Amino acid sequence: MRKRMVLSLILATVIIGPAAAAQEQRGGVRTETMTRLATQNDFDIIWNAIGLLGLLGLLGLKKEHSDDSYHPSSIE
Repeated sequence: MRKRMVLSLILATVIIGPAAAAQEQRGGVRTETMTRLATQNDFDIIWNAIGLLGLLGLLGLKKEHSDDSYHPSSIE
């Protein structure tokens, strides 16, 4: 089991190595992401607020009681 874990860590390191090296600039051409990050728009707080409202809306899906369901229980 330990040998498998060590082998998987070595394999992950070998795979990640070339991906990390690919982050270098190539010929000075900026990528679209680099350009977008350099402009620093002020819309981030607006999108964060919209996301927060969406997360708060998820609280409405929380069950209050274990008996809560869409269909009422049968009459006994």
